[in-house]
Amino acid sequence: MRMTRALAIGAGIVALTATAGCGGGDKKSGSGLPEAKDIASVASYVNKYTSCTGVTEGDKYDNVHVGENESWGTEEAKDPSWGIKERAVCKDASGAAITLLITPDMRKFQSAVKKNNEKVLVGQDFAVVPVGKDAAPALTKSDLRFLTCDPGFSVPSGYQKEAALVDGCVLTDYFPG
Repeated sequence: MRMTRALAIGAGIVALTATAGCGGGDKKSGSGLPEAKDIASVASYVNKYTSCTGVTEGDKYDNVHVGENESWGTEEAKDPSWGIKERAVCKDASGAAITLLITPDMRKFQSAVKKNNEKVLVGQDFAVVPVGKDAAPALTKSDLRFLTCDPGFSVPSGYQKEAALVDGCVLTDYFPG
C-alpha cells in the first residue's frame, strides 16, 4: 500500500514537472524574448500569429522572385558583419514575404542593424522582417520586440521600452506602422 502511494506521488511529481516545462523551451528565463533552434522553429513561432507558409531557403527564394515579392536580407545574409547564420523566407496570407533569420550572435546583429539604420523584429536568437503590411500588426501579439537604433524614435506611453544589447538601440513592444 505504501509502495503504491509512493509510486502515485512520484508519478504526479513527474507529471507536474513535465507540464511546467511545456512551452518553456522557446524562452530564456527572465528575458521574455522567444528563442528558436532553427528556421523551422522560427516559422512555427511566426505561424502562431500570422500566416508563414512555403518556407524556402533565402537564396532559392531570391532566385525565383527576382523583381517581385522580394524579401529582406539578400545582401545582409552574405555579409559576416551581420552574424546571420541562416536565412529563409515564408509568405503571409496576402503573399508578401517574411524573412526569417537565425542570429546566434545578437550583439553582432544589433550592431549591423544600428550601422545600417534597419528596423527589424527580434527574439533571443532570431529575427523576423515582414515586408508586407499585414504580418507586422499580427506579430504585435507575439513576444517579439521591435529593434530600432533611430535616435529620434519615441515610444508612446503604455508600451514597454528597454535598452538593446548595443548602445543607442532599443527594444519595444510598440511596432510603428
